[in-house]
Formats: sequence, C-alpha cells, structure tokens
Amino acid sequence: MIKTDILIIGAGPTGLFAVFEAGLLKLKCHLIDALPQPGGQCAEIYPKKPIYDIPAYPEVLAGDLVNNLMKQIEAFEPGFTLGERAETIEKQDDGSFIVTTNKGTKHQAPVVAIAGGLGSFEPRKPQLGNIGDFEDKGVEYIIRDPELYRDMKVAIAGGGDSALDWAIFLADVAKEVSLIHRRNEFRGALDSVEKVEQLTKLGKIRLITPAEVTGLKGKDSLESIEIKKADETFDLQVDHFIPLFGLSPKLGPIANWGLEIEKNAIKVNNALDYQTNIPGIYAIGDVNTYPGKLKLILCGFHEATLMCQSAYQRIFPDKKYILKYTTVSGVDGFDGSRKEAEKAVVKSIS
Repeated sequence: MIKTDILIIGAGPTGLFAVFEAGLLKLKCHLIDALPQPGGQCAEIYPKKPIYDIPAYPEVLAGDLVNNLMKQIEAFEPGFTLGERAETIEKQDDGSFIVTTNKGTKHQAPVVAIAGGLGSFEPRKPQLGNIGDFEDKGVEYIIRDPELYRDMKVAIAGGGDSALDWAIFLADVAKEVSLIHRRNEFRGALDSVEKVEQLTKLGKIRLITPAEVTGLKGKDSLESIEIKKADETFDLQVDHFIPLFGLSPKLGPIANWGLEIEKNAIKVNNALDYQTNIPGIYAIGDVNTYPGKLKLILCGFHEATLMCQSAYQRIFPDKKYILKYTTVSGVDGFDGSRKEAEKAVVKSIS
C-alpha cells in the first residue's frame, strides 16, 4: 500500500504543478499516470510543440515545460506510479480513499486530485478507406519529432489551433507545407491565422481552401493525396499527410466513480476549491468543467493552487494555514537561517 497526503491522478503539467503547491504546504504527493513517463500529452504527443501562453515564457516547447516542472518539484520528492491506469476507488471508514490501478497497485490518501487532462484519447481519423495502409508509412496523427519532416513535402489537414501551429512551425523545417481545410475560415487563434496568411504570401505555406482530402495513393508508402476543391479534383505529391482533427477524449474508469459528469468532464465547485460532488475528491485542469471554464494550462495551475489550500484544511482541520510568499519562505520552508534573517528584518524595522 502506497500512502501519501494527496494522490494525484494524472502527471501532466497541472498534476506536476500541484506537487509544487502541495510541497509548499509540507504535503506529500504521489502521482498515477497510464503513460510511461510524466508530462501527459505534452510529453507523449506534443513534446516539440511551442506553447505561447505560459507567463514569463514568450515561447516554450511542451517538452521543455515538462522538464522545468519536474525540476521545480524535485525538492519535494514526489512518488510516481507510471504505466498504470487508476481503475477503482473505495472510501474508507476514516474518510480516506484507496485507489487501485489496473495492475493491482494500491494507493491510500485522504485527498484525491484528478488531473487527468482529457482522459484517455485517440485521434479523430478522416473517413478514408485505405488510411490504415499508410499509417506510419507517411500518415501520422500526432507530431512527436518535427525533424522527421526535415526537407520533406508535408500536407496538414485541419482548421484548429494544432493544424495552424504545426503548419507555422514546419514552414521552417519541411521542404513544402500544404495546409488543407474544408472551409475558408479557421477555428484557431486569430494571431495564428494571420501568421499562416503571411507565410502563404511569402510562399512558405500552400493554403488550399475550401477543400478536403478524398484519397491516398502510394505503393510501399504514401506518395500523393487526392484533393477535392470545388468541382476540381487533383493529386498533390507529398511524403507525409498529417490529419489534425483533434482527439476523442474518454474518461475511462473514472467515469464509474460516482462523480457528476457533464459532457465527458467532471463537474466541480469553482466558487471555492474545485472539489467534486464527493468530498475529498477534486478535479483540476482540462478534466473538469464549470461555468466559464477555459481549457488552458495556466488555468490548471491556478486550480491546482486553490485545490492544495483546500486539501491542507481537509487534512489538518484544526490548523490554520498562514500564506507565506516564496520570496520569503523559499521552497524548502523556513529553515534556521531564514528565521534568523526574518527576525533581523523585523528588528531593523522596529
């Protein structure tokens, strides 16, 4: 039995940052994740994807963000159960919870924080009859290493942020980049749309709209794609076709835990502490929902912070926590030298 103060289900950015906030409160954390390494989708699917909305980082690669978070929590020595899926949860007489994984590993904690992102997921594939013949032979649904496309002819299909962002990124990597979307309008950020338009004018991106890919051709590997645009159908020579139509998320076993679910997300009380309908179980990050919810990493960081404050009060109901800024306390708490330094400051002021 692995025992801890806060059991975090999901080792993505939100779950990792929760370890930091809990550590400031002297609370120990253990994380469970079905993936073989920490970082969630940022590590498994998008390690080389640039992220632009993390405070103080004009741009940071998803993989680097995970590495920085791991370094940030190193001092708090969290535990990890990786490559295992949280399967069942049982509430004990003392109010704690026992979570058992699909491999039988048991964990016990007074607080459970679900930070599972979008849950388990699979890419949404275009309806092309022979697409399975070219998977990993020129067709990829996820970009793990952009260097795979160095000096290659690449076609991306999609109209959301991922399609736009990767088209922009690969414009400086691939020999040719074609972006295909069934509408003239895109669903992504306006800034990304403007960048694609600029790169199109510069000849670095071939924009094909409104259009859709209707066929794949090749022998041992992909050689070209068939595109239908208005009444015209033509072939485009490519080395790689990347349909980015999003992910189909599933909560998996967590959906059977008695939590209140709305549109494949866990409802929480955002007016207070992101607790679910079951006291002691919280949900933070993309896995939760509430009025005005934004699925952004930085929002998950905020939710993790408030969750940890609430968890502290739940674990220590008779203690009053006094917020101390890390500029004073550091991340290791008040050691002797810090206490003496604080006394000196107080004495000098008085």
